[in-house]
Amino acid sequence: MLLALLSQKGVNAAGKRFPITSLTVKRALSRSMTTPLLLSPSQLQQLLPSPTDTKQVSILDSSWFMPNSPRRANEEFQEKRVPGAQFLDLDEVSSIHELGLKHMIPSERHFADACEAFGIEPNSHVILYDTHGIFSSPRALFMFRAFGHEKSSILDGGLPRWEAEGFPIEVKPPARARKSVYPTPVFDKGMIRSYDQMVSNSFTDLHSDPAVELVIDARSRGRFLGTDPEPRPGLSSGHIPYSFSLPFTAFLQTHTVPNSSVQYTTFLPLPELRNALVSHVGDHAEAVIQGQRPITTSCGSGMTAGVLWLGLKLLGVPNVALYDESWTGYASRASSKIEKTAN
Repeated sequence: MLLALLSQKGVNAAGKRFPITSLTVKRALSRSMTTPLLLSPSQLQQLLPSPTDTKQVSILDSSWFMPNSPRRANEEFQEKRVPGAQFLDLDEVSSIHELGLKHMIPSERHFADACEAFGIEPNSHVILYDTHGIFSSPRALFMFRAFGHEKSSILDGGLPRWEAEGFPIEVKPPARARKSVYPTPVFDKGMIRSYDQMVSNSFTDLHSDPAVELVIDARSRGRFLGTDPEPRPGLSSGHIPYSFSLPFTAFLQTHTVPNSSVQYTTFLPLPELRNALVSHVGDHAEAVIQGQRPITTSCGSGMTAGVLWLGLKLLGVPNVALYDESWTGYASRASSKIEKTAN
């Protein structure tokens, strides 16, 4: 792993390659000694406990679909799943918001209660997946990490990749977990940004103040520029002043299951992830990767902002926050300034 990292280089906006620094290597080594953010299907298979095993592994299907989608995540979970998986409803394990926004970060006790219902203990390895491949599972991982549950990972490629690679699928009714005890955790408030924080940050150009956070928006380029409508009726498209467009799909690659029309997504390899960041934010990328510029991810409702958050963490970026309300919360307020031109 270390040799591979030393051989990788990124490309800045001027087309020059910059090497991985010793700081990046130290961060990578630190991550290698902790629970990995991503697991392949074969790695997950090795973690599954046998009938005589005492491994504490909890698998959660955290699939979520847009409100205008005909698909229903829980119904699909009931039909088939990774063996032993339970269903995590991100709209249920959330907090009540003044604007009625869905899947906002839950309270500390609500999170702990959900873990207890799933049979999760503080030392359980929690593996999350979704049925897109990569879509909503990063948001679920963000939640676990924000509450200090570092022993958590996502299945890269999700259920479609698991099934495509020939691993077993469970179709019988899911079993209920035995309730556990999960102490109330401490939420890392530095991982979330509020509306007021986003507004305050939007007054200053990044070039004039190194302390200003770089904001990246995971929505499509058309929605960012205001040329395409939002999927939520009555909500204006556009973007927060001085933010950058980085569609979450830029961090992913699409795979097609042989002899079928089924597709799924996985994260790009690290060099390609780095280059995707550079191509969208230019010379700011190097400062972000080195921890010299904090960065916040946003999207439509706080879901795919998790994809950008996870991609940045895979790159070793230390200072990454997520705007929980995201564009729906921002654009719903009449006082918000909405830009519709590119940076």
